[in-house]
Amino acid sequence: MSEDIRDPIQRQTEVRNRKTGSWINQQDVKEVLRFEQFTTVDWMQDELKEQKNRLSKYSSIQQGRTSLRERVVSSTLNWFVLALMGVTIGIIAACLNVMTAWMANIRLGHCSGAIYLNKSLCCIEEGEGKCEKWVNWSSYGIVNYMVYVLFSFVLSFTGASIVKRYAPAAAGSGISEIKCIVSGFVMKGFLGWWTLLIKSLGLPLAIASGLSVGKEGPSVHYAVCVGNCISKLFAKYRKSASKAREFLTATSAAGVAVAFGSPMGGVLFSMEEISSVFQLSTIWKSYFCSLIAVATLASINPFGTGQLVMFEVSYDKNWHYFEIPLYILLGAFGGIYGIIVSKFNIRVVSFRKKYLGNYAIREVVTLAILTAMFCYFNQFLRLDMTESMELLFRECGSGFDHPICDPDSKKTLLVVSLLFATISRMVLTIFTYGCKVPAGIFVPSMAAGATFGRAIGLLMEKLHQVYPDSSIFLTCPANGDKCIIPGTYAFLGAAAALSGITHLTVTVVVIMFELTGALRYIIPTMIVVAITKSINDKWGKGGIADQMIKFNGLPLIDAKEEHTFNATVVEAMSTVTVALPYGKNDSSIDVSQLQVILSKTKYRGFPIIDSFDNPQIIGYVSRSDLEHVLLNFPQGSSKCDFSNTSGQFASIVNYAPVVINKETTMEYLLDIFAKLGPRYVLIENKGQLCGLVSRKDILRYEHTVHGLTHDNRQELRDEAFNDSVWDLIVYANIEGRKTIGKLLHNDENRYISS
Repeated sequence: MSEDIRDPIQRQTEVRNRKTGSWINQQDVKEVLRFEQFTTVDWMQDELKEQKNRLSKYSSIQQGRTSLRERVVSSTLNWFVLALMGVTIGIIAACLNVMTAWMANIRLGHCSGAIYLNKSLCCIEEGEGKCEKWVNWSSYGIVNYMVYVLFSFVLSFTGASIVKRYAPAAAGSGISEIKCIVSGFVMKGFLGWWTLLIKSLGLPLAIASGLSVGKEGPSVHYAVCVGNCISKLFAKYRKSASKAREFLTATSAAGVAVAFGSPMGGVLFSMEEISSVFQLSTIWKSYFCSLIAVATLASINPFGTGQLVMFEVSYDKNWHYFEIPLYILLGAFGGIYGIIVSKFNIRVVSFRKKYLGNYAIREVVTLAILTAMFCYFNQFLRLDMTESMELLFRECGSGFDHPICDPDSKKTLLVVSLLFATISRMVLTIFTYGCKVPAGIFVPSMAAGATFGRAIGLLMEKLHQVYPDSSIFLTCPANGDKCIIPGTYAFLGAAAALSGITHLTVTVVVIMFELTGALRYIIPTMIVVAITKSINDKWGKGGIADQMIKFNGLPLIDAKEEHTFNATVVEAMSTVTVALPYGKNDSSIDVSQLQVILSKTKYRGFPIIDSFDNPQIIGYVSRSDLEHVLLNFPQGSSKCDFSNTSGQFASIVNYAPVVINKETTMEYLLDIFAKLGPRYVLIENKGQLCGLVSRKDILRYEHTVHGLTHDNRQELRDEAFNDSVWDLIVYANIEGRKTIGKLLHNDENRYISS
C-alpha cells in the first residue's frame, strides 16, 4: 500500500515513534515551507531593553541632566509620529480614491472638456442621472464594448507588470503576512518603501481594470508600510520591536478606517483580526491614528460630495419583527458564502502556485479581459463595485431616479439579474483573489452580498404590494408609507458576506453602523452576523486570512485559538543545538573557534553550559552580542571566558533565560510563547541542557504531526484533478495556436514553439 494513503492511526503511531528532533526537516509539509523567510522577535529581550531605557531616562530627569525641551520633545514624539502616519495614510487614500474612480469610469466614457474628471465630479452640478457633460466614447455600442475591454487589458497589464518587476511583495492582500509580522516575525522587504510605492500604484490599476478585487485588504498593507517606513526614520524607534508593533497595529487600524470611513471599525479590526496581544495603550494610539487619517481624507474630499466612502447612506425607516426570518436567511447566505468561496479559492490558489507561477502577468490579463467581456452586459457587474453598492444600498425616493426603483419595471428580470450577478461575483472572486496584483476580498464579498440582499428585498417588496392586507404586514404603517426598504436588505447582505469571508463579528457590526449612521439597524445587523458566525463556526475553517496563513506556510501562534497536543515538549524540541562552555576549569573555547561556529551556523543564540562533560545550564548569549564583542576583541588564541566577571564576554550573558523541564506539556509551552513572547525556551532535565524549542519549532511540530497523520486521499484526488485541468489548458492553448496559424498563414505550426 502507498505510504500516502496508509491508515491515519498507523501513521500516528509511526510519528510518535520518530526520533526527537526530527521536526527540523519537514520538506513534505507545505505549512512550514516559508518559515525560513521570517526571523523571530524576542519580546522579552525587547521589553528588558525598553525598561533599561526608561530607567535611564528617569535617572537623567532626576539628576537634572535632561532639559525641559528634551522632555517635552520626548513625550510628544509618539503623537507627532502617529499624526504624521495618519496624515500620510489619509493623503494616499484620497489620491487612490480619485485615481481609481477616474480610471474605472474612463472605460465607459469621458467628461467633455475635462477628461481628467471622473463621472461623479463631472456631473456634480447636474446630477449623474441627466448629465450632458459625460459622454460615451462612441454612439456605437460595439465600439464602447471594445474600448471597455481594451482599457481593462491596459490597466491590468500595467498593474501586474509593475508588481512583478519592482515589488512582488505588493501582490495580494497582505493581511495574512501582517498578522504574522505583528505577532513577532520579521519578513524583510514586505513593509519597505518599494512595496509601499508599488502597492499604491498597482491597487487603483487592479480595481479600475474591473478585476473582482477590493481595496480594503491592500489598504491595510500600504498603511502598515507607512507605519514601518516612517518609524524607521526616527532613531528612537528604529530598534524597538515593541514600539514598532504599536505603530503597525495603529496604522492597520487607520488603513481600514480610510477604506471604510470607519475610525472605530478600524480600531476594532486591529484588535479582532491583526493583533494577538493588544494593550490598552495601543487602543488609544490606534484610535488617534485612525482619527487623523479619516480627518485628512475628509478634508481632501476626494469624491466631491463630503462622503468618506462612495456607498455611505442613511435610513430613516424602522425595521419590523416579521423581517427577522429574512435576516436569518441573509445570515445563512453569509455563512455559506464564506465557506464556499474560501474552500474553492484555496483550490484555485493551489493550482496557481503549481502551474501558473511563470505566467503571472498572462493570468492577470486573461482574467481582466474575460471579466470585462462577461460583466459588461450586466448593469450590476459593469460598474465599479463601490458604485454598484452605492446604488444597491440606496433607498428609493428622495430624488433617486434609477430603473431599480421604477414601480413599472419588471421586477422578475431585476431579481434574476441580481441573483445572476451574485453567483457571477462569487465565481469571479474565487478565481481572482490571490492573483499577482494588489487584491482584497472585502469589497467583492460585500458586492455579492449586496446583490443577493437587494434581490430578497425586491421579492419582499413585491409580496407586500400584492398582499398588503396580509397578517404578516400588520405592523406596517397604515398611512401608505413604505414598509419594505430593499436597500436595507442589500446592506445586511453585504454585512453577512463580509462577516462570512473574514470571520469577524463586532468589527463588521460597527463598520456597517458607521457606514449608514442608522442606529436602529444595529439589531438586524447583529442578528445577521450572529447567524453567519454560527454557521462558519460549525462547518467552516475560519476567515480567509487565517486559512491563507496555514496554506502559505506562515508562522503564527494565535493566542485566540485552543490547541490540544497531548504531548510533552520533548517531542517538539530540537536536540541539534550548539552550546558554549562557561569557561571554568579550562573548559573555554578560543576566539578563533567561536568565529568558526558563527560562520558555520545560522543560530541566533547559544546556550551557555558549565562544560561539555557537565551540560548544566548557566545562561544564554545572542549571536548579535557575540559579534559585537568580537569586533574589538584581540585576535589569536584568546579564550572566550564567560565566567570572568571583568571580561567582555561575561557582560553579554543572560543568566536568567526561560527554562522549563522536559516533562512540561506542550499546551503550557504554547502559553509561554503566546503571553511572554520569548524567541526560545531551553529544555532541562535535572538542571542539564536537553534541547531547545523556538516559536517556529512548536508550529513545525503542530503542522508536521497534522501533515503526517492526516488522511490526504482527498488532497491526492484534488491534485489529480488539477493535473487534468492543466493538461486541458495546455491542449486548448496548442489547438488555439494551430487554428490561428492556419487561418492567418495556412501553417498550423507557425505559432507552435519547437
